[in-house]
Amino acid sequence: MPLDPALRDPAARARLAYGMLALVVLWPLFAAAQVRPGALFEAGNLTVIGNFLGAFLPPATGREFLGYLGQATLQTLAIATAGMALACALAVPLAYLASAAGRERPTLNPLTRGVLTVLRGIPELVWALVFVRVFGLGPAAGVLALGLTYGGMLAKVYAEILESTDPAPARALLRSGARRPLALLYGLVPQAAKELVSYTVYRWECAIRASVVMGFVGAGGLGQLMDQSMKMLNGGEAASILLCFLVLVFIADALSQGLRRALDTPPAARPSHWGWRSAGGLLALILAVWASFRLLDMDLAALLSRESAGAMGEFIASFFPMDLGADWLRRVAMGTWETLAISVVGTLLAAVLGLLLALAPLRPASHFVLNLLRSVPELVWATITALAVGLGPFAGALALALHTSGVLGRLYAQALENAPRAPASALVLSGSGKGLAFLYGTLPGAAPQLLAYTLYRWEMNIRMAAILGFVGAGGLGQLLYFELSLFHYAQAATVITAMLLLSMAVDQVSAWLRRRMG
Repeated sequence: MPLDPALRDPAARARLAYGMLALVVLWPLFAAAQVRPGALFEAGNLTVIGNFLGAFLPPATGREFLGYLGQATLQTLAIATAGMALACALAVPLAYLASAAGRERPTLNPLTRGVLTVLRGIPELVWALVFVRVFGLGPAAGVLALGLTYGGMLAKVYAEILESTDPAPARALLRSGARRPLALLYGLVPQAAKELVSYTVYRWECAIRASVVMGFVGAGGLGQLMDQSMKMLNGGEAASILLCFLVLVFIADALSQGLRRALDTPPAARPSHWGWRSAGGLLALILAVWASFRLLDMDLAALLSRESAGAMGEFIASFFPMDLGADWLRRVAMGTWETLAISVVGTLLAAVLGLLLALAPLRPASHFVLNLLRSVPELVWATITALAVGLGPFAGALALALHTSGVLGRLYAQALENAPRAPASALVLSGSGKGLAFLYGTLPGAAPQLLAYTLYRWEMNIRMAAILGFVGAGGLGQLLYFELSLFHYAQAATVITAMLLLSMAVDQVSAWLRRRMG
């Protein structure tokens, strides 16, 4: 019996066309990522991964090792805190220069915007590797790498927050004779303070994870201890380090959420001792930054001295001129395509898994799984997935999917909870099942936010995909690791430039897609 035309979905043809277009675009990317789901169930791979995971039990509990673990944990916290302090010190003037807020005639500063693009476009692990070569092994490389990368990220977001704030108070101050710094400080910052602080706290939480990743190239902390344990095939020690890191991330997450909730409290509902608590919190922050630099024994004056600047300049000069030979450019182009495939496939798999976890009925259990997935760094996941499916880009895509599903699952759950409930309720009352009510009632209302979160995460994943090759997951990271290991700096410069250009291209495509969705 033919379907009544009145009951046909008017958007069916458009959906079919978009589905076919997505298949045409994604098929070569899945091929480049060498997706082989069957590899997860091959007997040899299952035996290898089983033996590897079995070696993690029981976790190491020796007194001497636990002493090293405690020191590495404090060092990781110190690297994240000191790195964020440097990032903020760098971000504030850069955001001031880059932002059009507080100007009578809004203009963009292309030079400052270009600097921000370079700072945040090059992954912090690459910066850390460069600083390790200049200043040697140790936490100083991690702090400087975090300061540069996160400085660029913070400055961009700070500028956008200020530009989205009501400009009327700042304009009134400017017209009354105040200079732009005072107009921003008294006209815009009070309005944007909650968003500025909230994002800074979130980045500090991310910096803790990043500080562990940078330890894999010798930048100190738990990552360096983990790298040593993995190379020595000491699964018990690696398990203890992972457990310690999970606890550390859970605590940082709880502190971050608590502070953000406190910032969301309306001024009228704040207790009378709020001012004292705020002053105490600021003092504790200052003491934490001071203690971090003391613990790391960093001599900033020496790092910023003329001798250090000269050594850094000589090292950077060794990267030029870049190798632009045809054969090498072909290899870099293949690595770029492979990196793009890893990021796309990993993000899509994460979106599917994250949505399933967001819909999981067991809230406490699903919340723990989400925290567990996003707490384990991508490089650690890549080490495990490489054993499960072998070296190559598929291992990188799986590593990205596992970590990112924890991030997206949490964001998806919030978006679904905030979606309008009326459409789904109406469908249920009309006799539809809960599944159809979700698909046609809840999901359409939350879809723009879900897609925006996915695209934002893709921008992050392209940077991580570019360095997963450090542990054998293919792409530009593998090329960069080999060339730096062989001291082929001209070739390495070409790879770093490709990373930067790819990151910029993905940012532009993602922003364009978000505008189309808006």
